[in-house]
Amino acid sequence: MAERVLGARRLVILVTVLLVAAASSGIALLEFSANYRIFFDDDNPQLLALEALENTYGKNENIVFLIVPEDGNATSETALATAVWLTDKAWQTPFSRRVDSLANFQYTTADGDDLYVRDLVDPEELTRAEARARVRAIASSDPRIAGSMLARDGDVSVVNVTVELPEEGLLEAVAEVAEFARSVAAEAEGRFPGIDLRVVGTVMINQSFVEASIGSQTIFLPASLLLMALILGVLTRGWAGVAATGVVIVFSIVSSLGLGVWAGLPFSPPVSPAPTIVLMIVVANCVHLLVALQQSMRAGASKHDAIVESIRLNLNPVFLASLTTALGFLSMNFSEVPPYRHLGNFVAFGIVVSFLLSVTFLPALLSLLPIRAPRDRRLRGPTMNRLADFVLRRRTALIWGWSAIVVATLLAIPRNELNDVLVHFFDEGVEFRQDTDFMDQRLSGNTLLEYSLQARTEGGVTDPGFLAEVSKFAEWYRKQPPVRHVSVITDTFRQLNKSMNGDDPEAYRLPESRQLAAQYLLLYELSLPEGLNLNNRIDRSRTATRVTISAETLSSKEVLELNARAEAWLKENARHVAGVNSTGPAALFAYIGQRNIRAMLVGTMVVLLAISAILLIALRSLRLGLISIVPNLVPAVLGFGVWGLTVGQVSLSLSVVVAMTVGIVVDDTVHFLSKYRRARLEYGRESEEAVRYAFDTSGRALFTTTIVLVAGFLIFVFSPFVPTAQVGVLTATIIAFALVADLSLLPALLTAADRGPGKYAAPAPGSSSPDRAGRG
Repeated sequence: MAERVLGARRLVILVTVLLVAAASSGIALLEFSANYRIFFDDDNPQLLALEALENTYGKNENIVFLIVPEDGNATSETALATAVWLTDKAWQTPFSRRVDSLANFQYTTADGDDLYVRDLVDPEELTRAEARARVRAIASSDPRIAGSMLARDGDVSVVNVTVELPEEGLLEAVAEVAEFARSVAAEAEGRFPGIDLRVVGTVMINQSFVEASIGSQTIFLPASLLLMALILGVLTRGWAGVAATGVVIVFSIVSSLGLGVWAGLPFSPPVSPAPTIVLMIVVANCVHLLVALQQSMRAGASKHDAIVESIRLNLNPVFLASLTTALGFLSMNFSEVPPYRHLGNFVAFGIVVSFLLSVTFLPALLSLLPIRAPRDRRLRGPTMNRLADFVLRRRTALIWGWSAIVVATLLAIPRNELNDVLVHFFDEGVEFRQDTDFMDQRLSGNTLLEYSLQARTEGGVTDPGFLAEVSKFAEWYRKQPPVRHVSVITDTFRQLNKSMNGDDPEAYRLPESRQLAAQYLLLYELSLPEGLNLNNRIDRSRTATRVTISAETLSSKEVLELNARAEAWLKENARHVAGVNSTGPAALFAYIGQRNIRAMLVGTMVVLLAISAILLIALRSLRLGLISIVPNLVPAVLGFGVWGLTVGQVSLSLSVVVAMTVGIVVDDTVHFLSKYRRARLEYGRESEEAVRYAFDTSGRALFTTTIVLVAGFLIFVFSPFVPTAQVGVLTATIIAFALVADLSLLPALLTAADRGPGKYAAPAPGSSSPDRAGRG
C-alpha cells in the first residue's frame, strides 16, 4: 500500500485536498443550538410535560433583574424608583409579553362593594416615608411577594420579564434579549447611584451557553495546537514532521465538522470539545508513524524505505486503534442526551478522516519534505529496557498489587452520586453563575418545580373543595426545609375574600362557595391591566391551576425525593384533584441523569463486547484477546474510584466517559500487543523477549501519545463550562492510568499467561528484526 501511495504521491495530495474541501464546505451551514433544552430528546417524558404546562399557561422563558441596593433596603426611595423605572423599561424588552415586579404588583382593596386593583407602588408617593413603609409592610406579609419579588429580609427586589422567543432564529433572539437586558442594567446603575443590578433568568442561561462555547474554543484550539507543536518538535527534532502533522490536524478537524453538518448534526456547548479531541487523536496516530520512521532512518534506511516500513509496521495497529476509538465514541449514541450523541458522531467522523489521512496523505507529504535521520539523543535515567526488566522481575508482585488496587477502587465507585444542577454547569468565574448563586442565597433559590393540578369538573378551579386541597398542598410544600417560595392561586383568592370583606384580617380565607369564588375571580380579572392577567396561573377553561415551587439548590437525588413525596401527598390527600402534571427544569435534569446512566451502561457493554471481538479476530488469539480486556477495563475502574474518593458527584457528561475512554485506552493496548505478537510470530521470541521488543518498539510512542492525550484533555480544565472541564480531568486521569496498566499489568499478564515458544516466520524484506530495531 505504501509503495502505491508514494508512487502517486502528488495525485494523492491533490485528491485529498479536493475531498477535504468538499467535506469541509458543510461548515458554512453549521447551526448552533442555544437552549438548555438541547439536552433532551423531543419525546422525553419530562420535556413533554413541561411543554404541556407551557401550552396551558404560557412559556417560562424570562429575564430576571435583581435590584440590590448598597444600603440593604430594597424599599428605600432610590430602590423603589429603580423598580418603577426598570418595570417601565422592561416592557421594551424584545419579545416581552409580561413584566412582574414589586412596583406593578396588583394589590387589591375594597370600598363597599367596589373592588380596587392598583399598582402596589405609586411613583407619586415615593418621597413619603409612610407610603414606603406601607409598601414594605404589605410586601413582607403577602405570601405572593415575600421570598419572590422581595427578599424576606427586604434587601433585594425583582423585576421579572417573561418573553416569547421565536422558534426560528432563536440564537439571534436570545442574543438580542440578553444584550438589551445588560444594556438596561448598565443604564439603571448609571441613573440610580447605590444600586447594583444583576441579570439572571433562562434567557441568560441560554446566552451563557453560547458565550461559554465561544470562550472554550478561544482557549482549546490555540492551546492544543501550541502544545502539540511543542511535543512533536521535541519528538521529531525537525519542522517537517510538525508541519505535516499540523496539516493532517487541520484537514481532520474541518472535515469532521463539515461531515457532521452534512449529517444534520447541530453544534452546541457540549460538542465544543470535538475539534480538540480530534486534534489529539490525529497526533496520537501520527506519533506512531513518525517514531517508526525515525527508528528506521536511524538504523540506516532511506527516507522512502523508512516510510514504507513505518506504514507496514503501523497500518494494522493504527487501523485497529482508530476503529476501536471510533466505536467508543459511536457508543455515545446510546446516550439519552442528544448533544453527547452529536459529540460522539463529530469525533467519529474526525477519527475516520484522521486514519485515512495518516496512511495516505501523511506519507505522501512526508516523502516531499526534507527529513534527516535524527541523532539518537537518549534521556539519562530509566529507559524502556530498564522498565521492561523491572516489570519482568516484579511481575507477580505487580499482578497482586494491581488486584488490591482494583478491589479498593471498586469499593469507592458507589461513593459517586448522580447530580446535575443546570446553573452549576457554569464555572464560578462566570458572571451569570455568580448572579444565580447570589439569587440562591438571598432570594427564591435556583430549583424550580412546577405542578399543574386539574379539577374533576370543567370550571372546577373555583370549587371550594379543590381550592382547599390546592391550598393544603401549598402549605405542605412551605413546610419543607429547602423550599423558599410557593406561588399558588389560593393566596389570591384569600386576598380577594379579605378585600371584599372590608379588608378584615379575619376574612383572609378561601371563599366559602363556588359561586362566590367565581364572582371574585371574574371581578378581579376585569380589573387587571393588559398583560397581567391570570392566564399564567389558571388555564382558559378554569379547570386547572399551576403551583410553582422555588427551593434552594438541590442535588438530583434531593429533587427526585422531594417530587416523589409531593406526588405521594397529592395521591393520599387530594381527592378533588383529577390529574397532576409535575415538571420543571430541575425535574428534567434530575430524571435525565438516571435514564442516561442506564442507557450508557448498555452502550458501554456493547462497545466492550465489540472491541473485545475485534481484538480477538485481529490478534488471532483467544488468549491475547482475553488478556487485552483487563488493561482496558482497569483504568475506568481506577478513574471512577478515585473520582468517588475526591469529588463524589457524577454529572450527565461523566456518564459517557467510560464508553468514550474505552476506545481511546485500547489504542495503547493494541500497539503494545501488535508489537508483542510480531515478535512472537515473526521472530519466534519467548514471551519475555517479546515483551522487551514491545517496550523497545512502542514504549516511546505510548509515552508520547499519552502525554499528548493527557495534556490535551487537561486543557479542558480551563473551560467555563463545568461538564467539559470535568470530562477533561476524568478522561486524562483514566488515560494516565491506562499507560501505567499497559506498561506494568499487561506485560505481567502476558508473561504469566502466554508462556509457550514463539512461532518463527521470516521477516518481510526490508523489515527490522528485534535486534536491529531502533531502541525507544
